[in-house]
Parts: sequence; C-alpha cells; structure tokens
Amino acid sequence: MYQCKIYSLSTCSHCKACKKFLGDCGIEYEFTDVDLLPEEDRKTVVEEIKNLTSRCAFPTVIIGEKVIVGFKEQEIKDALGL
Repeated sequence: MYQCKIYSLSTCSHCKACKKFLGDCGIEYEFTDVDLLPEEDRKTVVEEIKNLTSRCAFPTVIIGEKVIVGFKEQEIKDALGL
C-alpha cells in the first residue's frame, strides 16, 4: 500500500523535486505522469484532478484524505507525520 499518490508532469521540475523528496524520506508513493498518458486517459485523469482541487495544477499530492497542490514540503511532511 502506497502512502501517497502524485499526479505529475514528466517535464515539471517541481514534480521531480517532490518525487525526489518523498524518495529521500523513504516514502512509498505511486505517481502518474499525466502528460505521458494516452489522450483519452489523460482527459479522464485531468477531470479527476479537477474534482479533487477545482483546478488542474502539478504536482497534485494525495496523502490519505489530504490533497496538496504544488510541492509544499512542510505540508507534505505534516500530512505524512514526519
């Protein structure tokens, strides 16, 4: 079971930094690089993100019930109990 899920873009420096941060903290996560999905899947995932956040921004990090938009290190640490 993953502790968090990330919706990211393969080319986004903030997304890469977020993944590196989680990895450095030893946090298991799953991610979806939205820009690499086939068009129909991408549309579906973008709608999922908009339903979670009312907008589509990257990275979108989901930890339990908490949704964090952007690489906000302290918010992520707090949500993970670090």
